[in-house]
Amino acid sequence: MQAIRNNAALNRYELETEAGFAVANYRPLPGAIAIFHTEVPLPLRGRNIGVRLVRGVLEDVRGQGLKVIPQCSFVRAFLARHPEYQDLLAPETVAAR
Repeated sequence: MQAIRNNAALNRYELETEAGFAVANYRPLPGAIAIFHTEVPLPLRGRNIGVRLVRGVLEDVRGQGLKVIPQCSFVRAFLARHPEYQDLLAPETVAAR
């Protein structure tokens, strides 16, 4: 499997797999990104590809000094299970919880 990359031209993170791309679509905002959709190729669902993708996205976001607005239910669930990423939540997201 390949590395996760930010395809800024399409506003999505991509992870190339043997069954196509797993993607996390986002909207860039001042100081943050809003992740609104993640998708893993159907044959690979249930194999933690989505977890690997979201973890890579969050690590990249952290490296850029940005915050995250999780509009995607998968990303919200991931963040709820992984307190080590709570510092990445945009303040308005934390207030809404």
